[in-house]
Amino acid sequence: MKAKYIILLIFPLLWSCSADESEDYQDVPLNFQVPANFPPLAYDLANNQPTEKGFELGKKLFYDGRLASDGIVSCGFCHIQEDAFTHHGHTLSHGVDDAIGTRNTPPIQNLAYQTTFMYDGAASHLDLQPIIPFTSPIEMNGDFAKAIAMMKGDSAYQNLFKVAFTDGQINSENMLKALGQFMVMVTSSNSRFDKYRRNESGGTLTQDEKDGYAIFNQKCSTCHATDLFTDNSFRNNGLSIDPAYNDIGRFRVTELPQDKYKFKVPSLRNIEKTAPYMHDGRLFTIEAVMDHYNSGIVNSATLDPILNKNGSLGIPLTATEKSKIIAFLKTLTDTQYLTDKRFSEY
Repeated sequence: MKAKYIILLIFPLLWSCSADESEDYQDVPLNFQVPANFPPLAYDLANNQPTEKGFELGKKLFYDGRLASDGIVSCGFCHIQEDAFTHHGHTLSHGVDDAIGTRNTPPIQNLAYQTTFMYDGAASHLDLQPIIPFTSPIEMNGDFAKAIAMMKGDSAYQNLFKVAFTDGQINSENMLKALGQFMVMVTSSNSRFDKYRRNESGGTLTQDEKDGYAIFNQKCSTCHATDLFTDNSFRNNGLSIDPAYNDIGRFRVTELPQDKYKFKVPSLRNIEKTAPYMHDGRLFTIEAVMDHYNSGIVNSATLDPILNKNGSLGIPLTATEKSKIIAFLKTLTDTQYLTDKRFSEY
């Protein structure tokens, strides 16, 4: 698929200079390339074009625990890069004062290709998505007025806002736009599978991995579609209802009965690094996920029809098929993304 936008991840050396070192300094737009095997961008770059200083500001905000009420829990506290920006090993997300959330921390890769965010689709624009965790009393418990006051008293923030935005204002709108710029650029597109798809060096797959890809396309790709490995839809995938939370999923947003217990289909990129799985982190291994789809489906009124064919629940998978699918899924690990210093705190 041909790219509609040309964007190269270029971070010139002038980033090391502070914004106030030259009054003549002008922020430079970041160029960025839609990978050849990706669908078109969903994010409108024209309304918030990532720039060098806008990205730098967004990254600083992403890792700044001072935005939270306890001064500790930043976005990066739960979204850890080496774990594909998830909170690996934690069933549910953790927030301020050791508060425990009700859902597993999702990865944040390739968000610029999506139009809805959160497991229930509560946000419909990437620039607005951070409002939810920032203001949540069990996540960051942040306060915009306090955050803005903190940033206005910080010389680094003063310089970054001044250069990153035409009006130079330290306000919630520019704060959210900067976070949006950072998240737009956080792209995972250089796994071994990507190189295989683009016929690039390093893109060799074993026979088991190729077999797994074929089985995956036959049995899994309806929901985990395109090379993003999600169709961005909301589906009930047959999990039993946890009485402790009774999370009704998409219904919380739409209040439509047909949306009860539906959750957004997650991308499978870097799945090897993002355990535990499902919206509530109830499954701890990829093998357990395979077993769920093979024999663990629970029927209900909103169960996805794909998982109920003429009264037969689930997706039949032999032990060999499971093994080969897992071998394929591990080719989606993008080591460059997991270690890319451009996205790191330090």
